[in-house]
Amino acid sequence: MKYFLLYIKQTLRFVLKPMSFLPAIVMMCLIFNFSGQSGDESSALSYKVGVEVLTVTNDVLDKGWTPDHISELSEFYQFYIRKLAHFTEYLLLAISVAFPLYVYGLRGFPLVLVAGIICVGYACLDEYHQSFISGRSPQKRDVIIDSCGVLTGIIITRILGWTGMNTIFRPLINKPKKKKRK
Repeated sequence: MKYFLLYIKQTLRFVLKPMSFLPAIVMMCLIFNFSGQSGDESSALSYKVGVEVLTVTNDVLDKGWTPDHISELSEFYQFYIRKLAHFTEYLLLAISVAFPLYVYGLRGFPLVLVAGIICVGYACLDEYHQSFISGRSPQKRDVIIDSCGVLTGIIITRILGWTGMNTIFRPLINKPKKKKRK
């Protein structure tokens, strides 16, 4: 029975470990689809998100804004919503790329380097992809914002990995401490 359970454990690791990259692939597809929208579609989506966020803000904080005022505010904040979306997309991409690399044993500076190259490289390719879409253009500022999201995501992954290794994933059996000789 012991060997059977060990076999199942090893089989699950063999199957599930490579699947840890699926969230990164899904995130890359999502980013690619957002970048494939025309300029008008992208602006309309940003406007709609702004209206939803401001409507919820109005309801929660009881600001008393009219729908016309919410519409004006959404147009005003559209630029910031778009840039926050860039940052958030790449933060999530960095986390979904860095965690599997961490699972495979990549730690420290090599983790930052490999995950950073993958994610920032994808940001550059994404901006290049936008050059083929009507109403869109590649911008260095977006790559910088994306890179900041990547760096933040990798730092979050490193903090969570370190915290986990020192708390819940710490070995259950404590190694005996060596006694000091006098």
